[in-house]
Amino acid sequence: MGGFSERNLKYMRAFAEAYTDRSIVQQAVALIPWGHNVLLLSKVRGVEHRQWYAQATLANGWSRALLDVQIATHAHRRQGKAITNFKQTMPAERSDLAQQTLKDPYAFEFLGIAEGMRERDFEKALIDHIQKVLIELGTGFAFVGRQIPLKVGSKDFSFDLLFYHIKLRCFIVVDLKMEAFEPEYAGKMNFYLTVVDEQMRHPDDKPSIGLLLCKDNNKLVAEYALRDVGKPIGVAEWRTKLVSTLPMKLRGSLPSVKDIERELGE
Repeated sequence: MGGFSERNLKYMRAFAEAYTDRSIVQQAVALIPWGHNVLLLSKVRGVEHRQWYAQATLANGWSRALLDVQIATHAHRRQGKAITNFKQTMPAERSDLAQQTLKDPYAFEFLGIAEGMRERDFEKALIDHIQKVLIELGTGFAFVGRQIPLKVGSKDFSFDLLFYHIKLRCFIVVDLKMEAFEPEYAGKMNFYLTVVDEQMRHPDDKPSIGLLLCKDNNKLVAEYALRDVGKPIGVAEWRTKLVSTLPMKLRGSLPSVKDIERELGE
């Protein structure tokens, strides 16, 4: 038998110390590759969080590299956190799955967002990196198109991005905003969803879902804006860099990355 290097033996001991409950052999961490477990042991604290990533790996088929990306962007803290009205607008058996499909915030760290960039430029940047965008959106999203035209009577409309979600069996309409969420965005998204369901939805498809991706989001305003809207809509922030999750009172007392680099350099 191979694989018994000193380093690997230490990880084996760490695995045994981390999971003292014998029932672990029936759980997700026992079903993912050893390399994935080594990554979880070295980068994720807490059994509960490791089990979350193990279950997500099994459900989504994450490679070791992709699992590393999800850990680095704190996926367990963001999944299912978008403000939505799904419980009021969707059947219970679908609302939970739909809620877990959306994140808040979305991390587009691969984008170079310039000061003063327009929404159309932001949209193009996402399309130029569509593979990475799909990874960040999560398993099940399929890209359909951009600037989708809608004709209602004599008027022409369009929205930014259209996806189809394989597990939810429905279109997901995405509208991008370079500013903070405003209540009127919910009304416009409700209109888009009505038209998409009328003009594009197949009889076998489920009702479409809207996702408003905004530069900033006041959660209380979003909750009020969605409360009486008839269509399922989610509101989430997008960021090009995830800020520190340390409490404010601790941030000033700890060295910055630059401070650490300077000390190491000296």
